[in-house]
Amino acid sequence: MTVNGETPTRLPIFINPEQDVIRVDGRSIRGPERRMYLMLNKPERVLVTSADEPGFDRATVMDLIDHPAAGRLFPVGRLDFDSSGLVLLTNDGELANRLSHPRYGVTKTYEALVKGSLDESAVSAIPAKLRALSKREARGAGPGARVKSSGGDFEIAGQKHGNTLLRITLRESRNRELREVLRLLGMPIKKLTRTAIGTLQLRGLAPGHWRELARDEIQSLRRTARPRGGTSLPGRSAPRADPKNTTARSRARTSHEQGPMKPRRAAHR
Repeated sequence: MTVNGETPTRLPIFINPEQDVIRVDGRSIRGPERRMYLMLNKPERVLVTSADEPGFDRATVMDLIDHPAAGRLFPVGRLDFDSSGLVLLTNDGELANRLSHPRYGVTKTYEALVKGSLDESAVSAIPAKLRALSKREARGAGPGARVKSSGGDFEIAGQKHGNTLLRITLRESRNRELREVLRLLGMPIKKLTRTAIGTLQLRGLAPGHWRELARDEIQSLRRTARPRGGTSLPGRSAPRADPKNTTARSRARTSHEQGPMKPRRAAHR
């Protein structure tokens, strides 16, 4: 057996499975796959999917990710083709499910630029209209269909040149329904941007750019996705350290930002 090309002569041996290269009889022993978490600022007219449908040639979020682990990542939740903003990509299926499933109540925050100078009375009509649309869709889906109960939280964030900027918090990814409801109420959306998923904020990242999440962002997301009255998601345990070795290695995970790339045409994967 060799560790980083050297044959150990003393025991115990303490290793970092994500960093050290271990070989037995010349064969590499792979440790558990490192969980990856990337934040992308999705531009408009980009699909949130790993690959487009056959016969189409539209850009997807994967065309914007130039990362060694890109082939093993998948986007969390949905954000429609004409919307922009925060998309999370990961290979952590359990966390992805909890962030997406309504039962965990993880909020999604949006900023919507809508046509017209709205007042509080107009804005207060939106949640009821969303609930009514959900009930109508549930009836159409047949017996046993779940009725989405929350209409979301809406507040006026600003007004300019005859348009109103709304800050919207939803507990389900319902941006398509939101567009339909606002259109029916005479408030068509001119631009819709997702700015947050739970505690994860989209800040300092230009459209088309991405970066890895910092350790504290990942930990905060895990706490957000914790079941009510339950325990947090299991994290990856830290490597063992020799208590006698006061110079044990530690490595802080760093994040980097990838510059804008010209979207490739979606390859069928």
